[in-house]
Amino acid sequence: MKKTLLTSYFLLLAFLGNVVAQEVDSLVLRLDSVVGEAKILRTSQMGLMVYDLDADSVVYQRDALQTLRPASTMKLLTAITALDRLGAEYEFTTRLMKTDSCDYYLIGCMDPLIGMEELNQIADSIKAQGIDTIHGSLFADRSMKDADLYGEGWCWDDDNPMLSPLVHNRKDGMMETLAELLQVRGVFFTDGIKTGTCPSGATQVCQVSHRLIEVLVPMMKNSNNLYAESVFYQLGLMRGRPSTAKKASKAIEDVLRRAGREESIHRFADGSGLSLYNYVSADIEVAFLRYAFSDKDLYYKLYETLPIAAIDGTLKDRMNGTPAAGNVRAKTGTVSGVSSLAGYCTTSGGRHLAFSIINQGVMKGSYAKALQDRLCVEMCK
Repeated sequence: MKKTLLTSYFLLLAFLGNVVAQEVDSLVLRLDSVVGEAKILRTSQMGLMVYDLDADSVVYQRDALQTLRPASTMKLLTAITALDRLGAEYEFTTRLMKTDSCDYYLIGCMDPLIGMEELNQIADSIKAQGIDTIHGSLFADRSMKDADLYGEGWCWDDDNPMLSPLVHNRKDGMMETLAELLQVRGVFFTDGIKTGTCPSGATQVCQVSHRLIEVLVPMMKNSNNLYAESVFYQLGLMRGRPSTAKKASKAIEDVLRRAGREESIHRFADGSGLSLYNYVSADIEVAFLRYAFSDKDLYYKLYETLPIAAIDGTLKDRMNGTPAAGNVRAKTGTVSGVSSLAGYCTTSGGRHLAFSIINQGVMKGSYAKALQDRLCVEMCK
């Protein structure tokens, strides 16, 4: 009886193995067909890798080790690193402090979610102290990061956000807005707005906070560059104040090593993908996706932030009416000459795939997106 059950067990394994092998072989043939028919590849580059997360093996690759500009799929690396090193509950906290000399310091943390509601809360906290005149100065404390307001390798003619710890409406204008709100409340200050670092011994008057996961959702779904840079500079703080791009990139390199790609050729210049100095490969992006998948808590949190094909975010209008709709969850990327897509999907047979597609040297992004969509549809069949 035991021998019969054992024989049946091995026969079942062999049968399932054959089914999986046939599914993979079929997928490889379909991807080969799509790649072979792609006219865009005659005049441009593509790095492509498809990885079977269940079998822990490469399904398909084409120039997967070529270093290419990732565009906004760089946000994928930033998000995975932040979830891994900081945790989803990490807080961006902006503090208002008061010294014995009646100076007020607004200590910025580069929280991209601070809006009028939070600034009104800060202004109300000063008014609630029962004063109408601040006999001192209102200081902007920007010591959280270096003084660079733009990223290395950003195009000068793009509509770039300012990288200020006191960012408001994508500009370094939080202090001016706070001053206006105080004046509306009848609170004035005698010495104007200054810049300085809050001294030790100051008393906290108010603080406003937002969790990392609250930042990651719009950052990934809508590909928000400011949000990505804000997360990037939080990573830099792990190596001490002030945060810098070099410190932040070291945190991403730490995860790259953990993902087993220490020797890979790469450059991480910023957290958003705006920089033309970013260089990664499809292999590196898949390594990060595999690393995230290996930690289920991290994976599920990341998964919920990714745009869903034909449903929301930057994939809302792509892959409609195909097997990829509602299936593919991936980060898009677009800068001049580059179009990319990296994320996860599930085959019709229930196998979990991670993939990265980076098209570079493309004159029309729509052609690259069409190719990416076709590849994703084949993965989901």
